[in-house]
Amino acid sequence: MIGAGIFAALGPAARSAGSGLLLGLALAAAVAYCNATSSARLAARYPASGGTYVYGRERLGDFWGYLAGWGFVVGETASCAAMALTVGSYVWPGQAHAVAVAAVVALTAVNYAGVQKSALLTRVIVAVVLAVLAAVVAAALTFGEADAVRLDVGADAPLGGVLQAAGLLFFAFAGYARIATLGEEVRDPARTVPKAIPLALGITLVVYAVVAVSVLMVLGPKGLAEAAAPLSEAARASGADWLVPVVRVGAAVATLGSLLALILGVSRTTLAMARDRHLPHALAAVHPRFKVPHRAELVVGAVVAVAAATADLRGAIGFSSFGVLVYYAIANASAWTLTPDEGRPHRLIPAAGLAGCLVLAFALPVSSVVSRAAVIALGAAVYGLRRAVAARG
Repeated sequence: MIGAGIFAALGPAARSAGSGLLLGLALAAAVAYCNATSSARLAARYPASGGTYVYGRERLGDFWGYLAGWGFVVGETASCAAMALTVGSYVWPGQAHAVAVAAVVALTAVNYAGVQKSALLTRVIVAVVLAVLAAVVAAALTFGEADAVRLDVGADAPLGGVLQAAGLLFFAFAGYARIATLGEEVRDPARTVPKAIPLALGITLVVYAVVAVSVLMVLGPKGLAEAAAPLSEAARASGADWLVPVVRVGAAVATLGSLLALILGVSRTTLAMARDRHLPHALAAVHPRFKVPHRAELVVGAVVAVAAATADLRGAIGFSSFGVLVYYAIANASAWTLTPDEGRPHRLIPAAGLAGCLVLAFALPVSSVVSRAAVIALGAAVYGLRRAVAARG
């Protein structure tokens, strides 16, 4: 979770919320808490790989499980594009799209060869990112012109803008879904997963809040909104020019690590849906030597590369957030159907989570809502057509 989001989402969110950025962050965290609680209870009940793809199918029916899986694949594909563009924005701002495409091609090749992040490498990446974030916070808070007045909420924070910012910032919280999707591989999932998800969310929220407050105190809402690489700009404005290349390296390390895992995760969900005939069955092929779903890897990599070459960062984040919010809306609806004996959370939690997901999804930029809703509708139409053909057969 502590990866691309904190380096990428603050600028687009500030453009929407202005001085209400922290309100948007709080709202995104509240919705994420509801989603995390619902997902944790469902993961304990259904400790199988697939996450909401499994929960929706088991609790609401095959169509809703399919729609969750479709939303995950398309939404997380956009997340990959957003992460790749984040690498470009920090490493070489003038050639962000070219760097993004190169990163996607390289990591697709790595995944194709069956190379995965180890747990040790993951810990190293998180340690590097936390060290970089701590350096940015320290530089920001010790800067002579850092001013707490810049945290005040003014007239430039309309309700619609705050809601839109919360939807964009939700992009930075979505990583806890990966805990639930790996339910089969967790020791004692009924006990471990319900503890791991809220703990991860709580730690991440504290880190994000500290970084957001520090950057706002230096740049202010307007400066943050105009920054292509917010944390680099905050370091430069703090007079710590030596820190700028360090931030760029930290952003690249964080984002490439997340991107590697996410491309792998999307291709595996594609594999599962292809096996169930929800996607072309040819994508279920596994390479005889590398033991990876090589066709799914190549298709996902190609789609992400095209998106990274043509989309802008704010659009990619909005597109991704809409899909992820739909995914969690189905998770909350699934949690609502649990009985007390099955570990159902208080009914207020899935109800608030479902309502929050829908409100934030449709508060996103209009272009993201229209394009993503069209893709969801296309997925539903394909499902209906496939069922009709199967019934005739």
